[in-house]
Amino acid sequence: MQLTVLGCSGSAPGPDLPTSGYLVEAGGVRIVLELGSGVFGPLTRLCDPFDLDAVLLSHLHLDHCADFSSLTVYRREHPEPPYDVTERRLPVFAPAHAPTRLANAHAASRADLARTDLTETFDFVPLASGRYAVGPVEVEVAAMRHICEAYGFRISYGGVSLVFSGDTVPCPELVRLAAGADLLLADSAWREQAGRANYLHMSGREAGEVATSAGVGRLVLTHVLPWSDRDGVLRDATEAFPGPVTLATPGATYTI
Repeated sequence: MQLTVLGCSGSAPGPDLPTSGYLVEAGGVRIVLELGSGVFGPLTRLCDPFDLDAVLLSHLHLDHCADFSSLTVYRREHPEPPYDVTERRLPVFAPAHAPTRLANAHAASRADLARTDLTETFDFVPLASGRYAVGPVEVEVAAMRHICEAYGFRISYGGVSLVFSGDTVPCPELVRLAAGADLLLADSAWREQAGRANYLHMSGREAGEVATSAGVGRLVLTHVLPWSDRDGVLRDATEAFPGPVTLATPGATYTI
């Protein structure tokens, strides 16, 4: 299994730093995990978007799904698609309100919204805690604790597993999902701070503590806010987790 970081900034892009987006390749399957702002361009450097096998969206805040509109334009407007996209709709695993939410984000006007039916192009699969399959790849889903409906994913193939926390605070659900995983890609928005809002994100230290409790092999910190202290987030996580810890950066690749 291979994980490539397309973007990793939290909440808003930074200079040369798109928001959340990752490409997972395993068993001949290509899965794009999140499509935040600025992610679609880097994705096209790695594969033809027509060759994707699935899209996973943990939740529908725009820093995780804004470039879904770019994917929509590409699939619907490309003059020479390799197949009929209405007959071979791309599976999109996302919260149940995704068809409406993403149509609203894509349409330029109320009149345009009336003509926008994304279900002609995409096969939306509403998420719930449980297991799903993308070809030979298993995707286990668990509800996380965020300010909206949000999920974490455990992607497994060939005896190895990658866990993505999505956006969440530390919770038993994430520890269970990540138990024994080879790599945990964890929301690590900031350093510890007093008076922060509840049900938003983990700090670097909290991500490290979750990784330790879950017994993961490796921790990759992502979703660091562009105004946060990245080096401090890394130090805090390293103090809390004894295994290898790195900060996600665009273009970074991890073989699992």
